[in-house]
Amino acid sequence: MKYLNHFFILVVIVVSAQCTSSTTETFDTGQSEAVSPNIIVVLVDDMRWDEFGAAGHTYLRTPNIDRIAAEGAFFKNAFTTMPLCSPSRAGFLTGLYAHSNGIEDNLARNEQSHRLRTFPAKLDTLGYETAFIGKWHMGNDNSRRPGFNYWVALKGQGEANDPYLNVNGNMQVVNGYTTDILTDFALKFINTEREEPFLLYLSHKALHPNFVQHDDGSVTAIDGGGFVAADRHKGMYKDEVFAKRPNYGIPPTDKPALARKINDLPLLSEETVTPEKTIRERAEMLMAVDDGLGKLLEALETDGRLDNTVIVITSDHGYWYGEHGLSEERRLAYEEVIRIPLLIRYPPKINPGSTPEQMVLSLDLAPTLIDLAGQTVNAHFQGRSLAPLFEGKAENWRTSFLIEYFSDHVFERIVNMGYKAVRTDRYKYIHYVDLADMDEFYDLQEDPYELHNLINDPDAASAIRETKAELERLLKQTYYTE
Repeated sequence: MKYLNHFFILVVIVVSAQCTSSTTETFDTGQSEAVSPNIIVVLVDDMRWDEFGAAGHTYLRTPNIDRIAAEGAFFKNAFTTMPLCSPSRAGFLTGLYAHSNGIEDNLARNEQSHRLRTFPAKLDTLGYETAFIGKWHMGNDNSRRPGFNYWVALKGQGEANDPYLNVNGNMQVVNGYTTDILTDFALKFINTEREEPFLLYLSHKALHPNFVQHDDGSVTAIDGGGFVAADRHKGMYKDEVFAKRPNYGIPPTDKPALARKINDLPLLSEETVTPEKTIRERAEMLMAVDDGLGKLLEALETDGRLDNTVIVITSDHGYWYGEHGLSEERRLAYEEVIRIPLLIRYPPKINPGSTPEQMVLSLDLAPTLIDLAGQTVNAHFQGRSLAPLFEGKAENWRTSFLIEYFSDHVFERIVNMGYKAVRTDRYKYIHYVDLADMDEFYDLQEDPYELHNLINDPDAASAIRETKAELERLLKQTYYTE
């Protein structure tokens, strides 16, 4: 891995020199004559890929999210390329990896987030009326970003109740439950009479704990922190128990990076897992998101706009429910946090009940929505339009993708655990950039719960070599893509 380490140093220097120009270019503005659909993106914070009814959750009742799955495409293998809030959000908006768009962590990257080359900015130039409502969270600055005509934004992480909002330039506290308030603003926007199509990007605070994040990445709890459901949903699941995965509470003794003894932290085990109470409270918090989605669907259906509206439900990354003994330390490259829900309803293009199995990425959203809007997808995207999958055309689809994380110091347990990783249809290789001799390799076909690190298994040597080579190929390809 000496080559990889040297390569990382080289490409970071190259990208830092190119980042500003590559993320501030403007799009060409030729508009299609075809009727462009309305677009609604609902981004739920920290929602696991299996955290709704249609995904097989054992007790969650999410009729409106489930409706999108039943009437559209439910992608079975959707992933974020960086399981951390701010970088993942930038990936959705730009179609670029974090190392390309410059949002590499949760620090106060306010200025860079004003320079991002986003798909809403593209749609704005094409005559769409565009709205951002909710949690921007690329820096704590909640001022309007380029490309949005209508702007309602929380400051930083935002509050669960009585949020402080920038409403089209007016700073104000709005009393009530934040999820419901954001839904009300969304309804006001979509119910406004207009001739042009609209884009609504609704970014919920739910399902995030109630704390404020500072510019250095540190956090302070609000009213004790925790997951705060709407009053009408509190206690709804108080007697339920989440069905655990086979890697629940299993000490990661074959994962040297996680098995390290760090100061006074307990070793990961069944004693360090996410409490059942937290899992239930998150489920109750999701109920207001589902309620709000139902109101949006009803409003569109009432006036006949529903079937000409692309509706996307997704999340920035997953959450630990005790797998490998983990609880709050997202950021890692294991399945439970890189997998995301991705549901898209649009009857003119998508058959109801579709369940594509191909590996799709957060980076694919931007080019997909540009494509569905009837526009040419520019070559600068590192994601791909999903439109061919809607038509059953999966020729030459990706068989691997890059996952990355840049070391930060927010969670003590994972300090210096920055990595570059690759996931293929069968294997996953994780190279820790700042830790020597702690890499990991998994055969996901034989070991879907990543319980057996094969990095030192001689029988896996050939597969390891091939997967390392694929990682190097992806790094070269993505670090030099404009």
